[in-house]
Amino acid sequence: MKRTRVKICGITREADARVAAEAGADAIGLVFYRKSPRYVEPATAAAIARAVGPFVTTVGLFVNAPAAVVLQTLNRVGLQLLQFHGDEDDAYCRQFDRPFIKAVRVSPGLDLAAEMARFPSACGLLFDAWHQDKYGGTGETFDWQRLPEKADLPLILAGGLTPANVAEAVRQVAPYGVDVSGGVEDAPGIKSAALVQQFIARAKGG
Repeated sequence: MKRTRVKICGITREADARVAAEAGADAIGLVFYRKSPRYVEPATAAAIARAVGPFVTTVGLFVNAPAAVVLQTLNRVGLQLLQFHGDEDDAYCRQFDRPFIKAVRVSPGLDLAAEMARFPSACGLLFDAWHQDKYGGTGETFDWQRLPEKADLPLILAGGLTPANVAEAVRQVAPYGVDVSGGVEDAPGIKSAALVQQFIARAKGG
């Protein structure tokens, strides 16, 4: 049986990071987009990254950031993977000598195959709901049937996932991984231990 990997994104507290790691999260996401309610300062993010230990991937999320900001953050925080959630192109994303995943906001009429082909250097693609004014974190789902059944890159499903729907999402899409933020929170950036545990268990078939 295929194992579904789980990323808990928008972590802002060390305690939440530890809960996610102990519940079986494969990765945590740290948001370095100042307009997000889940933004974390690099010093806080570094402490969070240390809290999860070496076998949980720490992912840094950026949105249309100047390259210098990404480099400064990399120098201060133990990030193993980068996630670009804005309008970045492949050349921008690959310049940091770090594996990256690219978020694709599934807007109406978007040619997903053409969009996927734009990022040959990515190690995975994350599909999220489209919103006119937001780069992720919308709490909204999209039509999962639009995703291709086969792809050259690992596909990560995001957007509106919760403990209530993640098992069905995994059944329908069979993604490489799932990514959740607001669906496991008591408030923006404040995770619910019970919801994190439920989400991970159900995503992994527990």
